[in-house]
Amino acid sequence: MEEVVIIVGAGPSGLATSACLNVLSIPNIILEREDCFASLWKKRSYDRLKLHLGKQFCQLPHMPYPPGTPTFIPKAGFLQYLEDYVSHFQINPRYHRFVESASYDKVVGKWHIVAKNTLSDELEVYLGKFLVVATGENSEGLIPKIPGLDSFGGEFMHCSDYKNGKRFTNKEVLVVGCGNSGMEIAYDLWDHGAITSIVVRNPVHVVTKEMVLLGMLLLKYIPCKVVDYVTVSLSKLIYGDLSSYGLPRPSEGPFYLKDVTRSSPVIDVGTIGKIKEGEIQVVPTITKIEGDNVYFSNGKMNRFDAIIFATGYKSTVLKWLKESEDLFNEDGMPKKSFPNHWNGENGLYCVGFASRGLFGIARDAEHIANHIRGVMSRK
Repeated sequence: MEEVVIIVGAGPSGLATSACLNVLSIPNIILEREDCFASLWKKRSYDRLKLHLGKQFCQLPHMPYPPGTPTFIPKAGFLQYLEDYVSHFQINPRYHRFVESASYDKVVGKWHIVAKNTLSDELEVYLGKFLVVATGENSEGLIPKIPGLDSFGGEFMHCSDYKNGKRFTNKEVLVVGCGNSGMEIAYDLWDHGAITSIVVRNPVHVVTKEMVLLGMLLLKYIPCKVVDYVTVSLSKLIYGDLSSYGLPRPSEGPFYLKDVTRSSPVIDVGTIGKIKEGEIQVVPTITKIEGDNVYFSNGKMNRFDAIIFATGYKSTVLKWLKESEDLFNEDGMPKKSFPNHWNGENGLYCVGFASRGLFGIARDAEHIANHIRGVMSRK
C-alpha cells in the first residue's frame, strides 16, 4: 500500500499530526499496535490522574477546549476531548498494526514499512514519502535493575499498571520515584489506607499547579531566571524548608531544569502535607532486596508487600526504525535539542519527543505538517 504520509502511533502525538495534515488536505494514515487510540491514557494511567498544566497548554492543534472546561482537566475529560478530536478531524487509525521495521529505500525515495496485523497474523507492507514517528518517549515502562528484585516475595509493577490503591489497604507499599506520578500514586495509596513509603533519590522542586501556570504565563514576558526566583520564593513561603523531610531543593530553578534536563518539578496534590505529618515515609535509594525485605542506602531495612516503580519510560523506536542515525541517538531520543529536534532526513520526522507535554506535541505536529506541505509544493 502506497501512502503520502505514514504515522506510527495513535497517541495524542499521532492524532495531532494527522489532524494538522488533514487540515492541509495531505493524505495520511496512522498505524497503531493497540486496539484503540491513546492507549497509554486509556489503559496505562491511574484513575485519579489530572492534567498538571492549565488547559491552554494542553490543547491539540485547531481545536480548543469547549467553554466551561475546568482549568485543570481530569483524565475522563481529556479522553472525551480526544474522542471529539478524532471525530471532528475524521481520523481513522489502523489498529492492531505492530510495526516490525521501517527503512528508507533510496532507489524509489520512499519509506518501506513492514507491519504485522495482529488480528490476522499477516504482514503488511506500506510505502510512504514521509514517515512520522509518533510513538513518543513513553512507549515502554522502565524498571531499574536492583540487586535481588527477582527474589521479592510480594508484588511489584511499573506505575503504568497501577490503577488505584483499593487492593493495597493496610499493606506496606513502597513507591520508587518521586516525580509527579510517584508522588500522586503515593497519595492515592495513603488515601486508600495503605502504609506508604516513597523513595526520594535526588533533590526536587515542589510547587502547586497554580504556580506552574503562573510561571508559564510569566515566561512569555520575563527571563527564566526571574520566573524561577519567583517560583522558588513562593514554594518556600508555602512549603517551608523540606530538606529535613528528605526533600531538599535543587540549586537550579525549576523552569531552568525543565528546559535543560527535561526534569519537571513536583506538582503537589497533597502528598507533601502527608509527608510532613508522618503519614507517608520518605526513604533513600534502595541498595538491595532480599525476599520481602528492602535495604536502603542509610543502612535501614523494611519489609514491604508491594513495590510500585514510578521510574519513567523509555523510547522503543530503535527496535523497528532503521537508518535513523541523523534523528535519534542510542537511547531512541532526538539528537537535536529543542526546538529543532523534530526534523530528520529523507522525510523522517518525530513528534512527542521533546519532554514538553501536550504543548510540545501540538507545536511539533504543526511544524511537521507545514514542513511536509512546503516539501510537496516544491516538487
